[in-house]
Amino acid sequence: MRRIARLYYIFFTAWRYGLLPLLRDLLKPGIRRSLLTVLCWVSPGSHLPRGERIRLTLEALGPIFVKFGQVLSTRRDLLPEDIANELAKLQDQVPPFSNEESRRLIEEDLGQPIEAVFTSFDATPVASASVAQVHFGVLRATEKHPEWAGRAVAIKVLRPGILPVIEGDLALMYDLAKVIEKSSEDGRRLKPRENVAEFDTYLHDELDLMREAANASQLRRYFIDSKKLMIPEMYWDLCHTNVIVMERMYGISIGRTAELRAAGVDFKKLAADGVEIFFTQVFEYGFFHADMHPGNIMISLEPETFGRFISLDFGIVGALSESDKNYLALNFLAFFNRDYRRVAELHIESGWVPANTRVEELEGAVRSVCEPYFDRPLKEISLGIVLMRLFQTSRRFKVEIQPQLTLLQKTLLNVEGLARQLDPDLDLWKTAKPILEKWISRQLGWRGLLDGLKEEAPSWAKILPTLPRLIADSLAQSRHQIKDQNGELEVLKALLLQERHTHRVLVGAVLFAGGFLAGILIISLGIY
Repeated sequence: MRRIARLYYIFFTAWRYGLLPLLRDLLKPGIRRSLLTVLCWVSPGSHLPRGERIRLTLEALGPIFVKFGQVLSTRRDLLPEDIANELAKLQDQVPPFSNEESRRLIEEDLGQPIEAVFTSFDATPVASASVAQVHFGVLRATEKHPEWAGRAVAIKVLRPGILPVIEGDLALMYDLAKVIEKSSEDGRRLKPRENVAEFDTYLHDELDLMREAANASQLRRYFIDSKKLMIPEMYWDLCHTNVIVMERMYGISIGRTAELRAAGVDFKKLAADGVEIFFTQVFEYGFFHADMHPGNIMISLEPETFGRFISLDFGIVGALSESDKNYLALNFLAFFNRDYRRVAELHIESGWVPANTRVEELEGAVRSVCEPYFDRPLKEISLGIVLMRLFQTSRRFKVEIQPQLTLLQKTLLNVEGLARQLDPDLDLWKTAKPILEKWISRQLGWRGLLDGLKEEAPSWAKILPTLPRLIADSLAQSRHQIKDQNGELEVLKALLLQERHTHRVLVGAVLFAGGFLAGILIISLGIY
């Protein structure tokens, strides 16, 4: 009943904010379109601009729908400008909860009054997103941490009562996934339930701010010496499940391009740096920031760090195994080199397509999709169209969608959307190719071999002194095994000889019995 009520609320919200006319225009003429036309006559929100109607609807429906709007907001190449501008407000302008509630939650998690922790605290949030909101403050010195005195920090607070809403929406998504799987073979191939389960995991991870703090700390450790990316430091003594305190970062949102341009930021360099940062996270570390919309990315204008990226909000991160990284890197490199046969072979070797798939057919299909898009600037390439054609090709060859790569695909779309805003002429292929070649050389070439030997050196240092004893023990054990085997062979030979002797006795007995019976029969016939 709760799910039915939620479906009703979704429909009611769409009607309330005048979204039904937009849905009606997508339907073919028929009963459903006629019914929506009647409902549109009394829709109270129809007078609002369409972009605002969509944004208000997503905000009213809750965190999952806001997340969906955030992803769409980066795809200005696929959306009309008015809708993209409105959806961009979802990135950090979701209506906040009350200042009193925010103070209560912070004091409850920190276990002490705000005045005891901060010399100043701004109760008005500087950013409010779908899952949490952020306040600024200045730390007090403590006996344990006298160095904290005067440090500017950002305090992130989880929205109260958010879990039941998310659970309800996820239950609806699971039901929809089951329907999709049962409705068609394509639905089963897309593995909707597995993808929803992965989305479920990411959302629940985002509700634990301690996990976000740990994610940020790990990425900060990877890029601590980087000249292109900055990540805030976490104050672990003040981090809890519902509240975390981190270093305050100073910069301008990457979406405010006019201000960045006026400040003299080099957009071409910025776009190339963004692509390099993303591919470095994916292939160097297998751990990447997976929520890269403009609300979470800033650019530093401080003299010492001018033009560097600042990443925020690490509730959603992606992780790839070594096999995933190797497979993806080889695939990307094959694409960049236009080696479509290798792409087809990799798909078959990985098990993504049936083993009986003809390499030549898959090679030709991939070539027909990708070849027309090479050597074009990014502004002339719609990744949405490329993905659509690849999907049509994958359906023909029954390619199985890999859920563990769904988040990577989504993040790649975000990166492309950001790069398009910064430098429409950026050639994504040429920018990424040297990074991949360097990584593959390090992982799979002679350098990779040497690095592997270095990593294993500590283990070998312990094994080598014991190697003579291990070899001697192994040889002694082999001799015992040979003796045991020889003993077993002698037993087997004796048994075989006994079996042969028994066999000869049985055959002789049978022949004797047969001859005896035949003699009796002959004598009997002669007497008769």
